[in-house]
Amino acid sequence: MGRYILLVLVLLLCSEVGASAGPLHMVGQARLEFMIWPVYDSRLYSVDGNYQEGQLPLRLEIQYLRDVDAKDLVKHTQSEWQRQGLSHASAQQWLVTLSRLLPDVRANDVLALVVDEQGS
Repeated sequence: MGRYILLVLVLLLCSEVGASAGPLHMVGQARLEFMIWPVYDSRLYSVDGNYQEGQLPLRLEIQYLRDVDAKDLVKHTQSEWQRQGLSHASAQQWLVTLSRLLPDVRANDVLALVVDEQGS
């Protein structure tokens, strides 16, 4: 229950940050598929529709196309980070945090990360 309350608060905060940043424009989008099955669509947004390192605000959205349990999201995140060579101690701390924050997702649920002008 507490995890869902925290998620609602984060989503409310994100909507406020998005509103204060003005309209964001899509930089690009991609679909993740496992074999032939679509898993999610991702979209990245910036102020001018272009990605430039250090430019803020940014918004990353992941729209799930199938049901995925939170524990599986964390497990796959860990596998992907290991594949990319990010399996150090701070990555493990982030996985613990993600396991507390990420909800089970259902088809068409959208998880979003918004970074405002101050990097929050």
